[in-house]
Amino acid sequence: MPILDEHTLDFVSKSPEQTRRIGIRLGGLLKPGDLICLQGDLGAGKTTLVQGMAQGWGALDSVSSPTFVIVNAYRRADETQFFHMDAYRVDSASEGAQLDLDAMLDAGPLLIEWAERIQTILPAERLWISLEHVSEEHRQMRFAAHGKRYDALLADLRQSMFGV
Repeated sequence: MPILDEHTLDFVSKSPEQTRRIGIRLGGLLKPGDLICLQGDLGAGKTTLVQGMAQGWGALDSVSSPTFVIVNAYRRADETQFFHMDAYRVDSASEGAQLDLDAMLDAGPLLIEWAERIQTILPAERLWISLEHVSEEHRQMRFAAHGKRYDALLADLRQSMFGV
């Protein structure tokens, strides 16, 4: 488990199931206001990770990529929501600004795929996860925490994954 520093964690997932399990662990730690940004090419495992996060968070709804609708909202039994945005089709930061990120963050966790496309309008404090396709089954994952909440979230995830 390479720990670059307390703000960063590198991990190689060896299967889609392992990527989903990491997502489940992270999803169980999420709170309203949390911003999780995903970056990675097509097939890098972003949606698989999101499926795990939604499951760990307790979503009652099945997860699909919101490429064409831009944002999906998932509910859990207590009626709180988890927002899943796909910024791939958002053409500019100004277009992204019209999506009212603050309202989503007030209501629940917000996870954004292709976050680099609207990075200039995102809050500075966030957890940024870069995924890279290494081989058919392996994915390189880098978790980078920006801000105290996300340092704590990453520390909790590290504890959940590795017991350290």
